[in-house]
Amino acid sequence: MKAVIITVAIVIGVFVLGLASGALFVVPETKQVIITQFGDIVREPITEAGLKAKWPLIEEKNMIEKRILEWDGDATEMPTKDKTYIIVDTFARWKIKDPKQYFLRLQNERRAQSRLDDILGSETRNAIARHNLIEVIRTTKDRQPNLEATLKTASGSGDFGVLYPITKGRAKIETEIFQAAETKLQEFGIELLDIRFKRINYNETVRQRIYERMISERQQIAEQFRSEGAGEAAKIAGKKERDLLKIESEAYKTVQEVRGKADAEATEIYAKAYNQSRSAVDYYEFVKTLETYEKMMSEETTLILSTDSDLFKFLKNINN
Repeated sequence: MKAVIITVAIVIGVFVLGLASGALFVVPETKQVIITQFGDIVREPITEAGLKAKWPLIEEKNMIEKRILEWDGDATEMPTKDKTYIIVDTFARWKIKDPKQYFLRLQNERRAQSRLDDILGSETRNAIARHNLIEVIRTTKDRQPNLEATLKTASGSGDFGVLYPITKGRAKIETEIFQAAETKLQEFGIELLDIRFKRINYNETVRQRIYERMISERQQIAEQFRSEGAGEAAKIAGKKERDLLKIESEAYKTVQEVRGKADAEATEIYAKAYNQSRSAVDYYEFVKTLETYEKMMSEETTLILSTDSDLFKFLKNINN
């Protein structure tokens, strides 16, 4: 009899302990709890940490995260307003602001992530489609281009180093996405804290066109430098030719002056030497005539001279 009483007492004790363990639970600092009875919410959400109680067996606790959660969207290809396809990768931070509404609409984090994919992904595509590519990839309006040293000369002409003006920029587009998605997520008890572009890439076709444009611009810059170099070379060559002609002209002038002066002095010397007497004059005339013969005639030369020619008078008296 005593053994039966002990057994019954043990069974009752185990049952009571089971009821107590099912009735008491601990709410961590990072969680909040929704109490449901047969799937329906029967109390206000428990948001304070500590030891809490519920009816065992008939009531069930549902832990809901209280910390800031992350959403990491998939990289998705989408078109801009100017029909340029880019690959956009976004991320966001959110938390559960109204656990009761959150539990009624979504129940768990897996469904919440799926809903975030739909809403944030859709608003991102809409925002990208409303703006040109330059608006999506640029942030500030007054940014100045940082030109390479080789491009500074070329930037003065054409559109090298020119940043096209923007009206909004990437930061304001992120704000537009945030404002549009925030209102929709409030219906699910979710507070959207922030959304940002993690990465923006061109798709392969656009990237190839950009590479081709970069190559074309570099070739134009190189051609401009070649043209400027050819112009400078022609300018230097022209200056060299002018300087050379000037030097030759001045040298020729100096030579002629020296030669004229020498001829004048030689003539003066000849005049003094051959004008001393009539014989000297005749001798000078005779020598100069012989020099003229030497220059004029050769073995194959035939001369026809009149008898009164000055050249013939010495030949006429050659026997004398």
